[in-house]
Amino acid sequence: MSRSVSSSAPRRVIPISPARPLPDGGRQRLRRLAQAGFFVLFVLAPVFNLLRYDLVAGHAWLLGFEWRAGLDDFSSGRIDALGALGRILGRVLLPILAAGALLIGVAWRWGRLYCGWLCPHFSVVETLNGLMRRASGKPSVWEPRTLPPREPDGRPVRQDARWWLVTAPLAVGFAFVWAVVLLTYLLPPFQVYGHLLDLAPSRNEAIFILAGTVLLSIEFLFARHLFCRYACAVGMFQSLAWMGNKDAMVVGFERERAADCADCYSACDHVCPMRLKPRNIKRAMFTCTQCAQCVSACETTQQDNPAGSLLHWVAGTAARRNEAAFAPPRPVSKQERTLP
Repeated sequence: MSRSVSSSAPRRVIPISPARPLPDGGRQRLRRLAQAGFFVLFVLAPVFNLLRYDLVAGHAWLLGFEWRAGLDDFSSGRIDALGALGRILGRVLLPILAAGALLIGVAWRWGRLYCGWLCPHFSVVETLNGLMRRASGKPSVWEPRTLPPREPDGRPVRQDARWWLVTAPLAVGFAFVWAVVLLTYLLPPFQVYGHLLDLAPSRNEAIFILAGTVLLSIEFLFARHLFCRYACAVGMFQSLAWMGNKDAMVVGFERERAADCADCYSACDHVCPMRLKPRNIKRAMFTCTQCAQCVSACETTQQDNPAGSLLHWVAGTAARRNEAAFAPPRPVSKQERTLP
């Protein structure tokens, strides 16, 4: 005989706490996806002839089509020197200048977005920074002090020297991958990969891969962000364009709320992969990659603050005001001091 349950009996409720949304709206997750996608493109572009120069065939490939300067006609006498010059300008220099203009135009308005959101070298920089921090407490061997052992969201970062067993081999592994991929931009990719699979690279291939792996291993282990700051021509031209536009997008700091930073451990400074001070003036942020890690860190540490984050991306008039807030006060003349 079954027992009936009274409808008036209290119902048992199991509370389920909703997942807390990411303070930065998933900005860093989106950036990581963009970096991963571009890294895959960097590796596969030569394989599918999207962009490379074939030293064996003597011509370039672009989007699956052969791209020639058209000087064969000049060699055979079908065109004169002026025609050859026109082909060099139209088929070589102008496309290169157009790509450079696009890169500089983006940087002029938004800063080094390519570096922070796409560059395959910068994604390696950030990966090795994180691993080196776990191994030594510092993101670089040149860092003067260890970083606080926690993430902006409060998660602990435990230092363990055994992480060097991961960091050093991974740096060499990245260097090897880079050396091989760079070689496929110059030689037929299937030839390069085929020789490697057979463990029988040609003499020139072996020299290139060995030299590239050694040099890039040194760079990945010791230089990384220093290369991005002082040696990368692509990054330098982007920075120059960005500095030339006072209305360009920049990380803005609400200086009038600086007292709110007292409860923080300068998380924005510690997360910057370029080792910059995000609350500083723009000219001190010359090599900022617009990765927005500082903005995300501030949003995380201030998520319980009703006033919100102190760091934001600003542009236009807001960018000019942000710089003006850091300008020293105008000296008052003797005549102004005597006025009633």
